[in-house]
Amino acid sequence: MKMVKAIIRPERFEFVKKALEKEGIYGMTISEVMGRGDQKGISLQYRGGAMTVDLIPKIEIDIVVGDTDAGLVIQKIRDAAYTGKIGDGRIFLLPVERSIKVRTGEETP
Repeated sequence: MKMVKAIIRPERFEFVKKALEKEGIYGMTISEVMGRGDQKGISLQYRGGAMTVDLIPKIEIDIVVGDTDAGLVIQKIRDAAYTGKIGDGRIFLLPVERSIKVRTGEETP
């Protein structure tokens, strides 16, 4: 199993969710996070002066899938989250050793 961890723009989340649903992928954990990267923040006008905000709000999506589905999930996220502008996000692929259901104790190796 693999965990796909994607950090994307908040305004692209609904597009990503719908693209994954079309492929039958519904299970995901969503977190609102703050971060910075190549974008190095943004400059805003506030009360007549410029203000730099260097931690940008993002959405983090965690999805655990079988090894064979990881590539499909990554491609669907990339396609749906893409705007072509700096700050589109990043995707990480991590190994998952085991998954245990809390209610039943069922384990997936």
